[in-house]
Amino acid sequence: MITPEVVNDQYMVQVANENHLTLAETICREMEESAKARGTGIAKRSPIYIMEKMLEGKAIVATTLAGEWVGFCYIETWEHGKFVANSGLIVRPDHRKSGIATRIKAKAFELSRKMFPTAKIIGITTSLAVMKINSDLGYQPVTLSELPGDEAFWKGCQTCANFDILTRTNRKHCLCTGMLYDPDEHKKPEEEKETKWNFLKESKLYERWMRIKERILLRLQSDRPRSRVSRRERELETA
Repeated sequence: MITPEVVNDQYMVQVANENHLTLAETICREMEESAKARGTGIAKRSPIYIMEKMLEGKAIVATTLAGEWVGFCYIETWEHGKFVANSGLIVRPDHRKSGIATRIKAKAFELSRKMFPTAKIIGITTSLAVMKINSDLGYQPVTLSELPGDEAFWKGCQTCANFDILTRTNRKHCLCTGMLYDPDEHKKPEEEKETKWNFLKESKLYERWMRIKERILLRLQSDRPRSRVSRRERELETA
């Protein structure tokens, strides 16, 4: 059982249930508005889909102690439970920078580990703030090829404004960064573990790399000659 958590005497973070079904439309609307504002994609979901996640016990919701909705995240499984994704992390604008996103993400991670203890936990994001949260939980950045090959997984990206980049590069590149938590890696003795990514130390370098990647990928146009596209892709490979 995942215990509800009171955060800063302001918020309640817990596994969503039938009492939260009325929040589904508000959550979907906020997801869509957030994606438009950033020009990138949270995969678009319907209120019915969000309700299903709540009823399955596969979602985390944060509210004020008075019951006002604050934030949300849900989990999905791929390749028969081999991979688990903590998806759709969203926080209402007036509650951002309060630390609540970190607590929602941590609770979703706890739920994932409880329900699917042997699964690799994955995420794709353009947000440096989310990368920091993931890094603190033990995720490492990975290539997109290390994420599920399941077509249904990538179908979730179709509503993103940058989906064309993903398809034109045969899923080799996107503005998003793939991240993965491997439970087997964390079972190893300390001396055998791979060197952990130091986000605080490397975040400035990573931010610069993301700007370069964005500049190159957004210049790629599907109607350009193939030879020119290939040159841009080679530039990305060596950047």
